[in-house]
Amino acid sequence: VPLQVVPMVAKLVADGPRYHRAESSEHNILVIGVPNVGKSSLINALRRLHLRKGKATAEGGEPGITKAVLSRIQVCEKPLMYLVDTPGVLPPRLGDVETGMKLALCGAIHDHLVGEDIMADYLLYTLNKQQQFRYVQLYGLGQPCDHIEPLLKHVALSQGRTQKVKVLTGTGNVNMMMLNYPAAAYEFLRDFRAGRLGRVTLD
Repeated sequence: VPLQVVPMVAKLVADGPRYHRAESSEHNILVIGVPNVGKSSLINALRRLHLRKGKATAEGGEPGITKAVLSRIQVCEKPLMYLVDTPGVLPPRLGDVETGMKLALCGAIHDHLVGEDIMADYLLYTLNKQQQFRYVQLYGLGQPCDHIEPLLKHVALSQGRTQKVKVLTGTGNVNMMMLNYPAAAYEFLRDFRAGRLGRVTLD
């Protein structure tokens, strides 16, 4: 895909009526999209491909890494092309709860704003609805689960996700090791985002 972007953009700009009246032949393109869709990664990939240069903008697997509109980033010499990275944008109000859940699963909304446990529950519902049962094999389950608690318990046990909890008793404080369900939920979400649960389309 990065191989096709620069030639395609150059042709679109060159075919525009304003291009032939412009004094400068350089291309300035604003990159916009929802959070965590890969805008910064695309810019860095184009820069590496056409200029053999390193990263020019920070990137990562969570939304909000790009916090402001940055200066122009050159990604190509011929034609001379600059891209401008922007923070991810979402509509001020989402249409419904399900749309919000889908965006959250894709990483467009910070996990803690929704809750990893709620997102994991919705993800399990979606996988079962689409008959995407790769999680059964991945986590060594005997059969698909209809409820999130047994799945998270199995993930926590298999991945060693435990936490030390202080319990107050009549004879004093006791430290106990308990399963870390939030960590297991995050593991479930991370496997989905990494594609380890299969090629799943939420829409």
